[in-house]
Amino acid sequence: MIIVHYLENSRAHRILWLLEELELPYEVKTYKRGSDMRAPKSLKQVHPLGKSPVIEDRGTVYAESGAIIEYLLDTYGEGRLRPEKGTDGYRRYLYWLHYAEGSAMPLLLLKLLFSRLPSQMPFFLRPVAGMISKGVAAKLIDPQLIDHVAYWEAELSRDGYFAGDMLTGADIAMSFPVEAATSRADGVGETKAIRRFLDTIRARPAYQRALEKGGAYIYARS
Repeated sequence: MIIVHYLENSRAHRILWLLEELELPYEVKTYKRGSDMRAPKSLKQVHPLGKSPVIEDRGTVYAESGAIIEYLLDTYGEGRLRPEKGTDGYRRYLYWLHYAEGSAMPLLLLKLLFSRLPSQMPFFLRPVAGMISKGVAAKLIDPQLIDHVAYWEAELSRDGYFAGDMLTGADIAMSFPVEAATSRADGVGETKAIRRFLDTIRARPAYQRALEKGGAYIYARS
């Protein structure tokens, strides 16, 4: 059986959702975040970097969301959730699958880190840290996020999903950046196609089953 090492309120939700779409049996081992919001050290016993998601299957440990998605589709997909190779849809699928972690998540991580910077500083330095944090966000991070969200809107306006007119692994990969950006990025709101995309994926039975298996997931809020 596949084992999913699942950190609460994390991008690991996508892996549960994919497993539910593929109707595969799996076991969830849940990890709670510490007071610093970081993953517990016990995850390092599974993978040296102590990150989530991580899965175990057939005696091998797999990490990195995109790599896990590719592995599961290669091994169990039987042609599902991936356009046919050589098509424009497959080209788009590959792009968005890698874009999710390569381009979208670094910006969102910067947004998160700078938003928490003041609280990590000594009390007397917090006002200065707050001004620095807001300045970096306003001048460097938010303008890029706005460009990215506009890009998502344009792509989703074409045919509803990131790689064509059907759900693929690329949409599952992109779900976390889209949900995180629209729920916590100040000044980056949902637009029509993004709202439709979120409503569509959240209504899928497999998405809902993943929520039941994984527990609380704050970015699933509408």
